[in-house]
Formats: sequence, structure tokens, C-alpha cells
Amino acid sequence: MKAIRRFSVRPVLPEPLRPLSELARNLRWSWHPETRELFQSLDPEGWRAAAGDPLRLLGSVSADRLAVLAEDRRFRRRLAAASDDLHDYMTGRRWYQEQPEGLPAAVAYFSPEFGITAALPQYSGGLGILAGDHLKSASDLGVPLIGVGLLYRHGYFRQSLSREGWQQEHYPLLDPNELPLSLLREPDGTPSRVTLALPGGRRLLASIWKAQVGRVPLLLLDSDVEDNGPGERDVTDRLYGGGSEHRLLQEMLLGIGGVRAVRAYCRISGHPEPEVFHTNEGHAGFLGLERIRELAEQGADFDAALECVRAGAVFTTHTPVPAGIDRFEAALVARHFGEGGELTGIDVDRVLELGREDYPGGQGGLFNMAVMGLRLAQRANGVSTLHGQVSREMFAGLWPGFDPEEVPITSITNGVHAPTWVAPEVFRLGARRIGVARAEDALAVGGSERWDSVADISDADIWELRRTLREQLVEEVRRRLRASWRERGAGSAELGWIDGVLDPDVLTIGFARRVPSYKRLTLMLRDRERLTELLLHPERPVQIVVAGKAHPADDSGKRLVQELVRFADDARVRHRLVFLPDYGMAMAQRLYPGCDVWLNNPLRPLEACGTSGMKAALNGCLNLSVLDGWWDEWYEPDFGWAIPTADGAAMDDDRRDDLEAAALYDLLAQRVAPRFYDRGAGGLPGRWIEMVRGTLATLGPKVLAGRMVREYVERLYAPAAEAHRALEPHAASELAAWKARVRAAWPAVAVDHVEAVSDGPLNGHAELGSTVSLRVSVTLGELDPSDVEVQAVAGRVDQADRLTRTVAFPLKATGAPGLDGRRLYEGPLTLDRTGPFGYTVRILPAHRLLAGGAELGLVAVPSEAVGEAAGVLMR
Repeated sequence: MKAIRRFSVRPVLPEPLRPLSELARNLRWSWHPETRELFQSLDPEGWRAAAGDPLRLLGSVSADRLAVLAEDRRFRRRLAAASDDLHDYMTGRRWYQEQPEGLPAAVAYFSPEFGITAALPQYSGGLGILAGDHLKSASDLGVPLIGVGLLYRHGYFRQSLSREGWQQEHYPLLDPNELPLSLLREPDGTPSRVTLALPGGRRLLASIWKAQVGRVPLLLLDSDVEDNGPGERDVTDRLYGGGSEHRLLQEMLLGIGGVRAVRAYCRISGHPEPEVFHTNEGHAGFLGLERIRELAEQGADFDAALECVRAGAVFTTHTPVPAGIDRFEAALVARHFGEGGELTGIDVDRVLELGREDYPGGQGGLFNMAVMGLRLAQRANGVSTLHGQVSREMFAGLWPGFDPEEVPITSITNGVHAPTWVAPEVFRLGARRIGVARAEDALAVGGSERWDSVADISDADIWELRRTLREQLVEEVRRRLRASWRERGAGSAELGWIDGVLDPDVLTIGFARRVPSYKRLTLMLRDRERLTELLLHPERPVQIVVAGKAHPADDSGKRLVQELVRFADDARVRHRLVFLPDYGMAMAQRLYPGCDVWLNNPLRPLEACGTSGMKAALNGCLNLSVLDGWWDEWYEPDFGWAIPTADGAAMDDDRRDDLEAAALYDLLAQRVAPRFYDRGAGGLPGRWIEMVRGTLATLGPKVLAGRMVREYVERLYAPAAEAHRALEPHAASELAAWKARVRAAWPAVAVDHVEAVSDGPLNGHAELGSTVSLRVSVTLGELDPSDVEVQAVAGRVDQADRLTRTVAFPLKATGAPGLDGRRLYEGPLTLDRTGPFGYTVRILPAHRLLAGGAELGLVAVPSEAVGEAAGVLMR
């Protein structure tokens, strides 16, 4: 029989144990070992059965056991200490509170997914884990963040395998009442809701659930409410599911509904209103439109409201290819924002302009969420140095006339939340050297260039730690592999071989991630005989643990999974290579520490960052990776290996994969395995241990999410808050009017003449250190000198006379305009480098409230007819 209604029956805790409820509902337990150990002590067997989820545990502990614990003075003292520690954590001054005044009162952080803990499965991969780590590190640093997302009743999906190795998807129903969530309620006790208008007079309602992530509230919108129609109830059914309109409704609810949820939460709780809105990828981009609507209701016109919104907005792109961006038919967007839809006070044509691909190569009939995100944010960034460069090139069409290097997209390299991902054994080893408090601070806040105390850890201790972690991984793999084979239909009598899977003394390689084609799950299978030789080498064997999910709609990705699984099923190698289904946070927390080498072989430069290798590195695992994402930035031979890239322009896909796979095999056979098995005094691999030490000491401080969040605060949040405050209504109207006037007048702006005056002849050669005086005649038309900046731009030149490694400096206006209206600008140019050197001049719009000269995408440069003086000086 099937229940017609479901309830969540919660335990009634004895009065002395009431603090357990608060500890269980604040997700700080997911990265705080002492709190987890406290819950484990309630009922060790129940803790394992609850998969380490305190709420599930409390729901299963018997009343008799609770009564015994309530009388246990030792347990009550531990509980009081944990409760007091949480109170201090929530209320004490942290890094953010010690910074100079001027930081934002609050920041709203929007993301389509959040990976906080396996107990709250609202993530699919790296984007969500990054968002979760961002929230946790903000909490540790005391940053007043409010997270905003959607609550997916079916999460992403659970993965299993058929007998033939084909991926199977399962969508378990998640009951919010059984999750570490509380329903946001109005002061009168009724549930707080947000409402969106839909075409045809329909409405989309959503409840607001709150997860407490340390100090950070995370608001999750849930459309599964009784007052919605069936279609509307399913809007938040699953992550990245459904067709185009379904996705559009999800993103409208996330962006527009998310802002309304933030307003409701701040009104009810008294939390400061956000001064900065951060969009983690384009899915939440509609939040800017809702903020424009709010300002329009207060009397601002669209252009002034747009300037206000842009000033306080930050947009982070994670996508290295246009195909990875959400794009909708413009007609679909127009229908939802037109008559009877959302934001009826805003002209739908202005909405469409924000997402239109009106640049060379764009498709005018599509609405691009990333393009809208960039147009609605004054500050934008990629997630590694290389990805910032890729993003500037990909979106250069939005800033015509500027070289990609000057496109206003910076980069802040991702980091990972060390308290979540560092194994307890690794933490304890460090804490023995520097103390628990200093170790916690080093992992959560960071700030050091190196962790020099790692040098004090003996080789024997490091090697014992590595073997312990490897042994734990072997046990975990065997347990999961047995469960997987039972799901595939195998009987116990068939599975005796699993007891011999993996060896705690064999070099262990990990590879786990989502399975889009560019990550090349099966590159290792390119030459199966070569791989088999590596796996079965009599003296230097390797073993590989693989995990990953393909998107439910990606049959090509599923075929890659099946290809890998079928190889791993081969009786010759199945004890050396395993595929573990249902990759998620719980598995990852055992997988990263237990591996000796973390493998990453994407197509360069398609890995925006690739944070899995960072989590492995924090546990002393060495990286073996293509130079992509963060590894391109921080790789050194002292602590890892770089897989060469076959990236010639004429290289076909098969040839490239053959070459890179061969390079991978060579590295494993000739450098990685020999170093692992090269044993010296006491049977220790001294050179390998030195690389582990270098990974911890040098990479450790760099890959921290604490470092990342501090960079966001200092480089993006603080300037955005300052710009937001500067754009009060009058200033915003003035800036909008100025931009309109500049855009209208710009066609008449021109560089008319450039003259260079030097002590010596400028015949293609000049001496280092000499100075050239530039005199530039310009036409400004209807604009004043205060509206522009005339610059000289100098740098090295390539053989096509393109400037590189440039430096720009302003020229000064001299005197009144001539009779023909032209103005003269002058300034010195110092020839400060040898070799091919050149310069040009340009005119940019200039205003005190602009974030940079490229913001408007307007530039005037000399025409070819202006003369050679704008070209090369030194050869």
C-alpha cells in the first residue's frame, strides 16, 4: 500500500540535549570534526546508517538512549563545549570584521547549485561545489553573505550501472522536512512566499527554505506548493532538467524570485540589505532586471536604474566555450516579459537588448544569459588566469575596437574549502606541529605564501600517513564496488574477487569528474595494451580509481562511461582499475586523500579551473595534468607533472588524442611510477615524499577558498560597494545621461594627426632611454575634453605591427580649440625597452564613475592615413 500523505516525525529531545538540534541544523558540522565526533558518539552504528547526517541520526536514536545521554555528565560537558564553540563562531569577530571600514554591509550570492554536504544534495559538479565552498569560506572569514538558490525536490540524480555498464539514473524524492532546512515564515507564522507572473494570467509561487551554513544563510526557493498548477509545481523538480521553457522558468525564479526572497529574509530577520549582488554563472542573470524594476517603482528611469544595478553587480563566468552558455529563443523571453508576464513596467525591447548577441558571429534571434550577465555587471571575472584570458577572447565582441587583453573581465582563481576536503588524519599531522588553533586558521583564512612548518614533518610520518589514507580508500572502494555489482544483478558467490581489488601498497591514481566529452574520461584507454602493461607491471604496477556522471541527456557521455566500465570489468585488470558509480561529495572526501596521483586530461583550454586537483593537493596527492585551468598557473616540476598538449592548428582530434595519450603513458612509465617505487633508507621513497612536502608547503596556501574569498572581497566586492554608494539617484541619472550623450556624439570623435618630435631622427631606430614628444590633434565634436581621455599606448610589436605588453598613459590638452574645432594634446613617450617597440594613440570616454576606459566599448584610433608616426619606432 502507498501512503496518501507523508510526515516527518521529529524526536523530542530531553531538555539537557536540546543544543543537539541547533548543532544538527547548522551545517557547520559538515566541516567541524569535533561536532561530527560528538554526534557519532551518540550511536556509532546509527551514525554509519545515517551516512553521517546528524538530523537522520537524531530521528533514529531511541528514547532510552537519549535518556541515558541526558544523565551522562561527560556527554553533557562535551555538548556544552560544542554549543559554546558554535556560539563563539557565529558571533565573534573574524577576518572581515578586522578590515578597514567601507566593505559592503552584505553581499547576495546567487548560484543554480550549492554543494554544501551530501546530506543536502543540491549540486551536480564543480560549479555547485565551488559555490558551497564559497559560502563556507565566507562564513569562516565573517563575510556577511546571503546565498540564494533553488531547492530541487529530486536533486540532480543518483547513478547506477546496468549489467552491461550503461548509466542508469534515479531521482529520489527529497522531503525538505527531513533535510537541514527551516521554512522562512512571516511574523504571523504563515510561510513567506515569492510570486512571479506568467503569461495567460498564471502565477508561479515559491516557498523559501533556509539552510544555515555556519554564519551564512542559504535561501532555497521551492515551487512545489499546493497553490501552484502541476506545471508550476514542477519548475524546481530537478537540477538541469526539462526543456527550454522549463529552464527559463527556473532561471526567472532563481534571479527574480531570488531577489524577492532576499528582500523578504532581510525584512523578517533584520539582516542588512545587500549592497553587492554576485551572480555565479549566468543562470541567475535575471536578478538584475528585478533590481531595475525595484528602482523603477521608486521613480528611476530605465537607464538610471541600469547604472545603479551595474555598479553593485559582480558576474563570474565559468564557461570556456559558447556552447556551455544558456541561450533562449528571443521570442520565448519576449513572451514571458511581455504583456501579462513578469516585469511589466519594463519595456520588453530593453530586456531583449541586454541579452542580444548583436556582435559579429552572434545570433540575433537568441537571448544569451552570459551576455546579459556581463551587461548588467560593472565587474566580471573568470575563474583562473587562463580562463580569464579565454573569456576575454570569447566575449571580445561586446567591446569592439579593444584588444582582448583590455576586455574588462579579470580573473580570480578558484579555491577549495580546506576544512571540508582535508582528511582528519592530514589535519592532525599538521596540528601536532603548530597547534590546533593555528592549523585551523591556516586552512580557513590562509594568507601565508608557504606552509614552511611542513618541512618539520619527518619522511616516515608523511609516508605512514599516505599509506593509511591509501588503505582507507581501498576499503571504501571494495565496499562501494560490491554494492555496485549487487545493483548490477550479481550474486554474492560471484563477488569473491572484490576482496583482492586494489592494494594499499600500489601507486594509486584518481580520476573523478563530470563526463562531458572535453574532459576525456577514456583518454587512458587510447592504447589498451599499453595501459594494461602499466596496470600489471611486475615491479611498478599502478592502480586507477575512476568515477563520474554523464548528464542524463548526454548519450555520448554515457557511452564513454560504458566503454570505461567494460574495460574495468575485464578479469585481467579489474583488480587494478575500478569505476565507482554515483560520484558525489561523500565519495570524494575519501577519494582525494587516498590517491597518490590526481589525473586530469581535458582538452586545453576547456577546463575553466578544475578544482578537484586542488582538493587532492591539500591531502598530499600529486597532480598529473594537462596545463589547463589552475594547473597552467601554478604547475612546477617540484610537485607534479604536466601532460604535453598537442595543440597545433592543423591537428585533427584523433591524432591529438593519440599523441597526448602516448605522453601520458610515457610519464607514468618513465617518471611517475619509478619515483614512487624508488626506495631509499628505511624503505622510504625520499624523492616522492619531497614532492608531497612541496605540494603541501607551496600549493596548499594557494588553493584555499579563504584566499579566493579574500580576493573577491578586496578586488570586487569592496569596489562594487563603493560604486553602489556613489550612484545615488541623481548621480545615476547624470551618468546615464552622460553615456547617452557620449554614444550619440562618438561618431564624430577622431584622431586627426599624430606628430612625434625627438632629439634624433626617427628613421625606424632610436636609442634606449630617449624621449619622444607626442603631439596629437583630435576632433571631439559635441564632446568636451572632460568627457574623454586621450592616451598614448606603447609596447612591443610583433611582425604584423600589433602591440603587445602595452602600457597606456594620458596625454594633456594644451590651450583652447583651434578655429577648425580641433584640440591639441601633448605628452612625452620614454623609450624604456629595447627591441621591436611601437606606439599608437587613442581616445576613450572618461568619467569618474566608470570602472574603466573600456566600459562603454567606445574607442577612436588613428586611421591609416594619419601617418607613420603612429607606427613602429624601434626595430
